[in-house]
This record gives sequence, C-alpha cells and structure tokens, in this order.
Amino acid sequence: MMPLRRFTIHQPKDTAEASEMLAQFGEKARLYAGGTELLLAMKHDLLRYEHLVDVKTVPGLDRIEAKDSVLLIGSAVTHRVIERSALVKEKLPVLSEMETKVANIRVRATGTLGGNLCFAEPHSDPATLLLALDAKAQIHGKSGQKTVAIDKLITGAYETSLSTDEILTAVEIPVLSKSQRAAYVKFQTHERPTLGLALVLDIDDAGHQIRKARAVVGSVSAIPSRSDKTDAALVGRRSQVERQLNDAAAALADTADPVDDLQGSADYKRHLIGVFLKRAFVKALAHT
Repeated sequence: MMPLRRFTIHQPKDTAEASEMLAQFGEKARLYAGGTELLLAMKHDLLRYEHLVDVKTVPGLDRIEAKDSVLLIGSAVTHRVIERSALVKEKLPVLSEMETKVANIRVRATGTLGGNLCFAEPHSDPATLLLALDAKAQIHGKSGQKTVAIDKLITGAYETSLSTDEILTAVEIPVLSKSQRAAYVKFQTHERPTLGLALVLDIDDAGHQIRKARAVVGSVSAIPSRSDKTDAALVGRRSQVERQLNDAAAALADTADPVDDLQGSADYKRHLIGVFLKRAFVKALAHT
C-alpha cells in the first residue's frame, strides 16, 4: 500500500459553503463523509485530491424523518444508524434489513448513504433497492436545489450526474402502501456482492392478483437495471406470474447485460438473476 498523499480537510458550516468550496477547488476537491471507499482509493493512489470537503458536521445532513408518505434520510446518515433506526424499521423495514447486509460492521458504522450513492461503486447494495422503491435524491448546488431519480443520479461505474459544485443532501423514499410488498435479496462470496435484487409488488386484498411490479438487479454490471418487460411479466394472477418467472428473469438479464469480473462470469450472473428473482418473489409474498 502506498503512503497517502497530503491533502487538506475543509469543514464548511452549511451546504452553501460546501458548494462554494467545491466550485473553488474544482477537480482538485472531493466531498468527504464516511470515506470508506474514498480514502481506500486514495491510499492505493487510484484517486488524488488536494482538498476534501467534510460534510459530516453540516447541520441537517444527519437527519431521518418521515413527512407524509415519504421517508427522508440525510446524506450523512451512516448505514448503521439507518439499520438501527426505529423510524426506518417502522416505516420501511426492507431498507433496515438491507442495511444489515451492507459490507461489514466497520463500514456500516462509518460509511454514509450519500457517500455510497455518490461513489457509485457497481458492487453495492443501496442503489438497487432505492431504485426499486422509486427513491429520489435531493441535490444542492450554486444554482439552487433540485430533485432527481436515483437512476438519473448514477450514470455509470463510479460516475454520477452531479456537477462539480453539487452536493447530495438527502434521499426521499416513498413509504410502501398497505397493498405493497418488498424484498431485497443478495448473493456474495467475497467482500462485495455478486448480485443484489430488489422487488416491489402491489397486490390485491386477497393476495392472488399482482397489480404492479418493479424489479431491479444490481452488482452484475455497471449500474442497477430494470426492465419494463420483466415488470409486465410479473403482473397478473399469482399462479400465472409464477409460471412466467423464468421469462421475467431472462428479460431482466438481457437489460442488465452482465459483465465478467472478479465476482463471477456473465453467464453465472445471468443464472443468479433467475434464482434470486424467484427467491425475492417468494419473500415479498410471504406475508400475504
């Protein structure tokens, strides 16, 4: 491991000052929250920054609150806090459960949700579930504030749509309605997941008819992926959908277009998509 190059840490008092710092330092600067991915990359000299803008102390970025039918999580909230939050367990238990599976306890205690999304590591859990839940990112920059969907935030491996001066301040996650069921399942043999699969279903009162579906697979390629064809195949009578799960999985694999990497071959990942879509389907409907 190479020695860490010298850098300066700046601690802005609010998001506006943080945005100004990012604009001032340009490509020489990077936002710093948990630093679990960033500092490791810098230690290995894969990334070089002269300035780190520390947002951990910015007021409001560490909040978790419920507003109407939305759960609002600040970008500086750690995975461990989300995992243990009574409010998250009450409003969105699938998110709390997913967080228990993120990396290891050291990473969860330090790493933040915002940092995870902005680093855009392909082999990661949160973005996959958040995309299935139709979550949105609140972003602050010198030109003002805006809200974008998660699939518009993450544009590629380690790439986001954020401008140099923009900061992800919070994530808005719709709370599931009484008719919705959700599941997140994953598979890994090494430090990072080989596959993560999220599924959200809207069912009738009797639990026999699926009215709407949204399936997302992540960690098999550069970005989490979903397929309209897959979602359509997951709608209908439960018995009918069960017979269509193989076709639904194949369509999802075609859209995701898995890649060969250290976590497994593309063909192996296509097989896993079929296996874990079925597991997610059973898990989501287990309490109907």
